[in-house]
Amino acid sequence: MTLDTTTFKRKLLAEKDLVEKELGTVARRNPDNKKDWEPVADTDERPSSRDEVADKLESFEDNVAIVRQLESRLSEISDALERIENGNYGHCVTCKKEIETDRLEANPGATTCKVHMN
Repeated sequence: MTLDTTTFKRKLLAEKDLVEKELGTVARRNPDNKKDWEPVADTDERPSSRDEVADKLESFEDNVAIVRQLESRLSEISDALERIENGNYGHCVTCKKEIETDRLEANPGATTCKVHMN
């Protein structure tokens, strides 16, 4: 079976746009490496109490975790788009068989078939 990648490419590009928008709310692009994102702290005003400092630190730590997750997904999306361009999309990296269509519909960035997904 030959996989029509047009729909998956469209889904991946839409998700990439969404992930980059989400990243923009908690991070900024690293000026030295445009593929890297740096978490940002809430700098609206200078905290006046220890509790406010603690809240801002906690918020920054939350942003770090969010950025890591979103960067990871963005990398998966970019890799999938590259596989589409190279003609390798939709094949399991472990067994080289075609990845099930329903798996790709659920996760267009999938790199393995259902048998090898764990």
